Amino acid sequence: MAKNTTINIRVDSEVKAQVEEIFANLGLTFSQAFNLMLHQARIVRGLPFEVKQRLPVELNDGHGSYICAYGHVHDYSKPEMLARIESIENGTAEMLGPFDTFEAYKASLSEGDDDDEV
Repeated sequence: MAKNTTINIRVDSEVKAQVEEIFANLGLTFSQAFNLMLHQARIVRGLPFEVKQRLPVELNDGHGSYICAYGHVHDYSKPEMLARIESIENGTAEMLGPFDTFEAYKASLSEGDDDDEV
């Protein structure tokens, strides 16, 4: 039988309480969950989860839109686009481009969306 040893670690008390609840819902104690992580680290010869630096990615759309560190798109062009569409539809702004009406533009977006089988 393997000989047990004691490990003392410092963790944020709020984090510990939150993960203890998660582990309890899985039927595990904190010690059992930590042992699982150690065994997995031994099996994969490293941390059993991905560790990476998350940085926001600027989209360079001219509106300050970006993808945040958690992968969510913060698209600041949409409010302006929606306001522009509304002003075109209510006649307070002119349509730019090769279309005479906003309806013609919207119709062009669905062209080629045929469900024809090839």
